[in-house]
Amino acid sequence: MPTVRTHLWMNDQALDAARFWEQTVPATRVTSVTRAPSGTPGVGEGAVFVVEVQVGDVPVTLLNGGPMFALDEAFSFVLEVETQAEIDHFWDVLAADGGQTSQCGWLKDRFGVSWQVVPTGMAEVMAGEPAAVGRAMAAMLQMTKIDLAALRAAAAG
Repeated sequence: MPTVRTHLWMNDQALDAARFWEQTVPATRVTSVTRAPSGTPGVGEGAVFVVEVQVGDVPVTLLNGGPMFALDEAFSFVLEVETQAEIDHFWDVLAADGGQTSQCGWLKDRFGVSWQVVPTGMAEVMAGEPAAVGRAMAAMLQMTKIDLAALRAAAAG
């Protein structure tokens, strides 16, 4: 049976990113590190080349391939959490040390990887009657970090 996994091209910080996620995201662990053999383009012999990491329950391959390609918001991890306290915690940790926040619960960590930090209750709020969803969406578009109570209040009218 074929296997599908996420593969991200990094410049040269694959292991640093994987170790950061390992410390930040529950149930995350580095599963292997492969060093570059002689002749690997753009990477010195013996340098970290491929890092396999389990981010939560998602297998991810990180490749230190150099600056040829850059990560952008077209790819993001969705980190779904239960409480506002968890939203606040993960938002602060992931955005720290050079990360960038955006709107609607999106941010980039210091390695340029995009994350969406969202509550499990978000789907419930966004699946209601159309007017309520419209109010919640209008409220969310004004947010950077998601405020679940404010979304629920907006949906309720």
